[in-house]
Amino acid sequence: MKLKTLIKSLRDFRVFHRWTGLTLALLLIISAVTGVLLALKKEVEIIQPPTQKGVSKNLAEWKSLDEISAIAEKALHETYPEQKENSVNRMDARPSKGIVKVLFEEGNWEVQVDGKSGEVKSIEKRYSDWIESLHDGSIISDGFKLFSMNFLGIGLLFLIATGIWLWYGPRRIRVKKREK
Repeated sequence: MKLKTLIKSLRDFRVFHRWTGLTLALLLIISAVTGVLLALKKEVEIIQPPTQKGVSKNLAEWKSLDEISAIAEKALHETYPEQKENSVNRMDARPSKGIVKVLFEEGNWEVQVDGKSGEVKSIEKRYSDWIESLHDGSIISDGFKLFSMNFLGIGLLFLIATGIWLWYGPRRIRVKKREK
């Protein structure tokens, strides 16, 4: 490669590297901050309430999911009447803890119910799902999530490649100048 071509290549790569880095910076900051929060979710109660313990790990002794769902809905609606329209989104059974976490559609609500007795162990807000949707971009849309995560991954690979060239290129220029 000629010296002029090498120098022009480095200048072009520096511009591409700078603009790609600036474009990715916002996504990387959001991803890094939310990633740290998600790593701490079991340690910080406001992010995700601690998992309570139930009386039995034996699933044969547990109430049905239908009963547990009804118990959780009733508990949330009685404790927070403004949540009357809020319905169950999903249920996370933890046999090793004897507990079922019932998660609701709106407002990040989680009700933990003892699988055997049906006792409500906690009614708390849970922000880890919201943080996760911000982390992966799905808070905007699934299409944005797909685009942004691929853009982030490909952009980082591009930054690595251009960064290596920006590190190695000047060494090549020095060698070429010495050869003259």
